Amino acid sequence: MRLVALDTLAERVGLKRGQGAAEARAMCPSLDVIIDDPAADRAFLEGLADWCDRYTPLVALDGKDGLFLDITGCAHLHGGEKALVNDVLSRLFLLGIEARAVISSSAGLSWAVARYGSAAVIAPEDAERVLAPLPVAALRLPAETAALLERVGLKEIGDLLQAPRAPLARRFGPSLLLRLDQARGHADEPLSPRLPVPSFSAERRLAEPLQEEEHILELARHLSGDVRLSLERHGEGGRLFELLLFRVDGRVFRIQAHAAVPLNDADRIAALFRERLQAVHDDLDAGYGFEILRLSVLRSERLDPAQEDFSGVPDESQPLAAFADKLCARFGPDCLTFATLAESHLPERAGGFAPLTDVAAVIGSRPVDEKTFPENRPLRIFTHPELVEATAEVPDGAPRSFNWRKTQYRVARAEGPERITAEWWIDGEGHPTRDYFQIEDQEGRRFWLFREGLYGRETSSPRWFMHGVFA
Repeated sequence: MRLVALDTLAERVGLKRGQGAAEARAMCPSLDVIIDDPAADRAFLEGLADWCDRYTPLVALDGKDGLFLDITGCAHLHGGEKALVNDVLSRLFLLGIEARAVISSSAGLSWAVARYGSAAVIAPEDAERVLAPLPVAALRLPAETAALLERVGLKEIGDLLQAPRAPLARRFGPSLLLRLDQARGHADEPLSPRLPVPSFSAERRLAEPLQEEEHILELARHLSGDVRLSLERHGEGGRLFELLLFRVDGRVFRIQAHAAVPLNDADRIAALFRERLQAVHDDLDAGYGFEILRLSVLRSERLDPAQEDFSGVPDESQPLAAFADKLCARFGPDCLTFATLAESHLPERAGGFAPLTDVAAVIGSRPVDEKTFPENRPLRIFTHPELVEATAEVPDGAPRSFNWRKTQYRVARAEGPERITAEWWIDGEGHPTRDYFQIEDQEGRRFWLFREGLYGRETSSPRWFMHGVFA
């Protein structure tokens, strides 16, 4: 067992990462060792990233123990960069979290100073002065590269700043100079936010936390009005909305609601979240209350204005869309489905069901013509064809009788075969061919059977399957 993480007190005692637990106990008999749980650490870091959304939506994960926050254009909302750092650290301290935070013009400089320095806010012109006394490990170099630099006497970043660049590149590779330029702010280092940035959003910071669901819904309705103004200004309607609830103890709840048509109506948007809150009521623990509420539009589409008729309804899709939104918000986006066609000549792949996410597209879809879907298909097609025992003439004769589901049927009439070859680009070239027959037994019941494999060419014993019934 070895140490993988240390707190400040353990570092002050002299313990090191990678050190054996027995040796560490010998140095510090009162050492408290906790078994490492990477999954729990990751979940905690994800929760901390959600909490940081109160400062900026651009939050990126940095390994196992760090976060990058792009606060460009956000610092003035919190009283400036110094006030923002103090607010972050003080709130985390009250939550029982020990953290270090640095604001600078580059991610590499902030990373280096947060782990090896002591500054809080670094001006761009002070970057090299702050970097110079830090160890070379602060450049996020591989451990072997950092050890090789120390072995040749280049122990601090200041030593690299004074050394010629060409010999450094030849000896240690281009990654060393890239990391050095990133820390100085001379090379771009784009950050990848963990979540997409919303197109539109509105937020309320509350003096007193909210606990009651009705108060939350009322505030969500006001936020919907603010979002509506932004949507109307850009001529768009929201399709995916998200309500963020920041609880006092640091936990963040994300509640998403889908719309079947683009929406910019405040009452309709608020109604979505009324249904969603009722659906997640048991999982939404208000605790001591929510201090920040934010409504965001994660996906929007062009919304053309429509002239209402005398009934007050713009078009026929609105009542259906309202009904779909209500059900999907309460029971999930997959509760409503509609039949769809696929580009395949195999019956089980030619159709299916898809979630009803766009009501206007379903209403405006063209009717299926005979060329797209033949009319000689049975009323019910099985998702998985069922094996039957059939007696038929070889090589291409229709069945004379067959046993299906422990019942024997005698064939009175048969029509076929309709030959359908396999889709070699999906099933492979060796997949057998199918010969379909429309069968009517002596009592007038009609079935759809197929023989799998061509007798004498693909197999010596073809198998028969029931694929559908006509009535």
